[in-house]
Amino acid sequence: MNSAVPGLLGVRSALGPPETVALLEGEIRARGLTVFAKIDHSGGASAAGLKLRFTQLLIFGSPQGGTPLMQSRQTIGIDLPLKILVSEDESGGTRVSWDDPAYLAARHGIADRPDTVAALSRLLASLADSVAPR
Repeated sequence: MNSAVPGLLGVRSALGPPETVALLEGEIRARGLTVFAKIDHSGGASAAGLKLRFTQLLIFGSPQGGTPLMQSRQTIGIDLPLKILVSEDESGGTRVSWDDPAYLAARHGIADRPDTVAALSRLLASLADSVAPR
């Protein structure tokens, strides 16, 4: 689940990019979370006449998850709500990436909410597991 980008975690999906996005959206909603937006970076690039492999960003969350962190340090609001990026890699595989909540908490100097950070970490890992090869 490690990445070459500091604070970014990721896994390969067993599914194609569109199927991965659809499954993740369903999983997010099934857990009672809100999908606030789906940003189609590759679709935007195509509309501008540019090429970009499949790249879509899901932005999601709930006040119960993010608010406690913002109560500790409001600046973490720049990194919330949670996000998952689904992209096609150079070899045609599907990659799922997300920010490590522990990295974000450290970035903002939040040390008083370890249970919240751990819960968000488990949630994101569980979502990734729902599309990872078995």
